[in-house]
Amino acid sequence: MLLAKTLRSSTFRLALIAIGIFGLIVSVIFAYVYWSTLSYVRDRSDRAIMTEQASLDDAYARSGRDGLTALIAQRIADKAFADHVYLLAGPGSAVFAGNLKQWPAEAAGQGWTEFRVSLPQLATGTSLARVVTETLSNGDRLLVGRDISDLDGFMAQIRAAGIAVVVLIIVLAAAASIGVTRRTVGRIESINATSRAIMLSGLDQRIPLLGSHDEWDRVAENLNLMLDRIQTLMGDVKQVSENIAHDLRTPLTRMRGRLEKAYHAPRNAEGDAALIGDTIADLDAVLGMFASITRISEIETRARKGAFRTVNLVEIAGEVVELYDAAAEEVTTHLDLAGDPAVMVTGDRDLLFDAIANLVDNAIKHGRPGGRVTVTCDDDEGGPVISVADDGPGIPADQHDRVFKRFYRLEQSRYTPGNGLGLSLVAAVASLHGAKIELRDSAPGLLCRLIFPAAEA
Repeated sequence: MLLAKTLRSSTFRLALIAIGIFGLIVSVIFAYVYWSTLSYVRDRSDRAIMTEQASLDDAYARSGRDGLTALIAQRIADKAFADHVYLLAGPGSAVFAGNLKQWPAEAAGQGWTEFRVSLPQLATGTSLARVVTETLSNGDRLLVGRDISDLDGFMAQIRAAGIAVVVLIIVLAAAASIGVTRRTVGRIESINATSRAIMLSGLDQRIPLLGSHDEWDRVAENLNLMLDRIQTLMGDVKQVSENIAHDLRTPLTRMRGRLEKAYHAPRNAEGDAALIGDTIADLDAVLGMFASITRISEIETRARKGAFRTVNLVEIAGEVVELYDAAAEEVTTHLDLAGDPAVMVTGDRDLLFDAIANLVDNAIKHGRPGGRVTVTCDDDEGGPVISVADDGPGIPADQHDRVFKRFYRLEQSRYTPGNGLGLSLVAAVASLHGAKIELRDSAPGLLCRLIFPAAEA
């Protein structure tokens, strides 16, 4: 099964193409080396033959046919010239000197040629001779050459070795490509199997890691992280759906009860007006909830970066403090602004105002009556920071990450006004601006910090 998928895979086809190209390149390189070596060795042999031919021509020029015959006989008797071929023949093919019995048919013309010949001074049987022929001034024909059997054998060994190397390389490359392709297909099949299991049973499955820390393990890790993220988002969607249903049930039930009661009761202008007013208030709360959800979604999709400008956090925080000063006085909470006189960031002024306002509103609502809420703007080494601190009961450490989820509310906050979307909006604004949110216990109370990225130099 795996072998069939391996042979059908595109990776294997690409590997075969790569092997073919590699084999072609190796073959071309080998052919170049072979012909270069052959040309070099042949050239040296030809130069030696031409040098010997020149010596014989000199002897003929000095002493005629007799001197040339004597020199050829001397060469044949010398063991140093045992691999040489000589033949001096007349116009009628009569042999005057040499170690060939007759003029070879392959050397009918003039110039270079090769042929098989049996030399009496060599006990190697038939040899391959390379010779050059010429016609002398008196009509005689002179043949001079060498036995190149060793050269031919050497080149045959090079050919055999080259072919063996090319075949070995191709076989090894094919085996390696099959192994790599099987491994690749195996990892892909593991991912496919996990994907099918997820489609059948849910998001609990994860792609197994081999512990090799290679690119496939990194892909599997990233896919597992993506699945973790999807599972978290699906859980958030489920929680949001349940919270929306829970938060809408109360106002909708209340509105239906009022309308049903009014439907069965006699008309009363004053009572009807009160009923309409209460119903409108409940509808406004529901519409406000959906408006908040829509605004958070818009911020999370980063659709509002076009309004980014350089703004002063201190000015924005001052406007928020001024806006909530009256609300703080109602619960005898002291609200003040501290820190640097100017802290500049790049961002959307309206969104930053909403985020700071939500933090201050939460601090006043959930802080200690008669306590203190302090808004501080600083410019430290990590970047611009705005913090909101209260001296109320705070938030348990294990709840710090959960309070930024939509509609999430602490148990002690269930009966206070709100819909659990304020801190979700703060988180969305912080993410849009690249800011980090920190929640700290300020013993007593809670300290919430928004740390913005430092301005580039």
